[in-house]
Amino acid sequence: MLHEIVNYARRAGLCAEPGFSAKEVRWAISLTSAGQYLGLLALGDPAGRRKRGRMFPMCPDLMHGELIAGGKTRSHFLVERVEVVAGFGQPVNPGKTPAKRRFFIELLKQASEVMPELSAAAAVLEDQEAMSRLRQKLAEAKAKPTDKITLCIDGRFPVESQDWHQWWRRYRAGLVPARRGKKSKDRGGRMLCLLTGEAVLPAATHPKIKGLPGANPSGATLVGFDKEAFRSFGLEQSANAAMSEEAAKAYEAGLNDLIRSHATRLRGLPVLIVHWYRSKVASEDDPLAWLEDPPEVAEADAQIRARELLTAIQTGRRPDLAGNTYYALSLSGNGGRVMVRDWMEGAFEQLLEAVDSWFKDLAIVRPTDGGLAPLPRFSRLVSSLAVGDQQEGVAPPLAAKLYRAAVRAEPIPFAVLTQALARTRVDLVKGYVPDAAHAGLLRAYLVRQYRQKGEISMAEAIQPELNKELGDPAYQCGRLMAVLAAVQQEALGRDVGADVLQRYYAAASATPALVFGRLMRLAQFHLGKIKQDKPGLAWWYEDLVAGIAKRIGREMPATLTLEQQSMFALGYYQQLAELRAPRQQKQQIEEGGNQ
Repeated sequence: MLHEIVNYARRAGLCAEPGFSAKEVRWAISLTSAGQYLGLLALGDPAGRRKRGRMFPMCPDLMHGELIAGGKTRSHFLVERVEVVAGFGQPVNPGKTPAKRRFFIELLKQASEVMPELSAAAAVLEDQEAMSRLRQKLAEAKAKPTDKITLCIDGRFPVESQDWHQWWRRYRAGLVPARRGKKSKDRGGRMLCLLTGEAVLPAATHPKIKGLPGANPSGATLVGFDKEAFRSFGLEQSANAAMSEEAAKAYEAGLNDLIRSHATRLRGLPVLIVHWYRSKVASEDDPLAWLEDPPEVAEADAQIRARELLTAIQTGRRPDLAGNTYYALSLSGNGGRVMVRDWMEGAFEQLLEAVDSWFKDLAIVRPTDGGLAPLPRFSRLVSSLAVGDQQEGVAPPLAAKLYRAAVRAEPIPFAVLTQALARTRVDLVKGYVPDAAHAGLLRAYLVRQYRQKGEISMAEAIQPELNKELGDPAYQCGRLMAVLAAVQQEALGRDVGADVLQRYYAAASATPALVFGRLMRLAQFHLGKIKQDKPGLAWWYEDLVAGIAKRIGREMPATLTLEQQSMFALGYYQQLAELRAPRQQKQQIEEGGNQ
């Protein structure tokens, strides 16, 4: 995984030199080289929906250990938080922020030996009147104390200049002895780097990964050993997973860029999914983007597009996509730690086949008119599984497993089935229209289970629309439940209070034999009422009930397992869609019966 992230960073030309890092900056202090304050500049797109700043690819950067080396409080150079540079807002750490500001100004003065204009910037930052005006502008612009800010001198950004690079390298090199502190036996010799295989002096600590939900604002560590229980053979800190400082910086640069530019957060969950390809793939040809809630790609078009691309590769019309490899990584943060939920890689052609299978298995009829429902976006599918007072859908580890099922064409986890089934039951009991996404997920689970067992004919029999001939008693019981509920509604109208579904669905789907006897007796009463006004419709319902009962068999199932209950729910859902679709046909039956 780390090897491929480093390869990505190299192909993208990302800065992987220790002491440098790409940073997103929201604001800049505009001044002249003569020391005159000009105002505040908003960078990037501060008025946009995501309010992103401007990316500077090579900013000076210190790791946490360097910032506190030797017990001294330090700040970053040229790019820092607004609270540090301008003394604006409520500081995160009131005791250290003033010291950081003094250090920031002192660094500007020291670097003026290679960039004289930085001394003017230091003078402006020490000018109380200029700082008062700056803080007022920051307040008017609704800046946050944690936003990044830099300098703009005579219309140019010093951070973009290379004049300070060599000075910065020398300055940072002087921090190394202080950063390492006392010498220890594992740091005295070289070790084999896990990424390069070369003999290196292992980095004591690794740079942090930023932008993960659930992680600390300052970032989280992917490789770190700060507890005794994590260490082996007397090694300290990151020597337990030896990597050179350059290798650690390379994976940090690649992963931070992926999170910043190629990540999708699952709605309602602290989970990010990042993906990339060995060879570049255009956004319109990216099947993983179709899964990950793309803003401009219709879900209904994604399955067609997957088939077209797969055919184009197989016939040689798209050689640029043949032999490509995809990489997908599920991540979340837990305070100061990076949680790797899942890692996948494979052939592009296999990915297209898996995405095609995912959309095909999820296809389901719409509950309102009988047409096919739009295929659910993955993030929406996950968030829709929340039950009761839950704010989230499925737990992050389970969301990662469901994503793997989509990308690798694997069986859907049983825990996802139970949650989708519970959500469907809650909707029906509350009188809501059943969610097509849940029904599609139930169908996909069943299809993949039968396919895995080698029962291909049964998997093919579970269609997106109603299959009246499906030889499964639980499925037919679900159909019967839908018909009996429709009979009651036809007889009594909508002002019936708690209807058949609300009172009996949960029990009927678990123990059909105990419930359907009573429901059939109630149905006879309701059919008698319908016959008074619409005898043709009553006979039609009677024939429908008789046909379903024949397919159930001589004995109603006593109990149903959770998988059988999902068949019951699918039968109910598809029969409901069938009943709602042929309204013109039912109207003709009613008119014919009244003549």
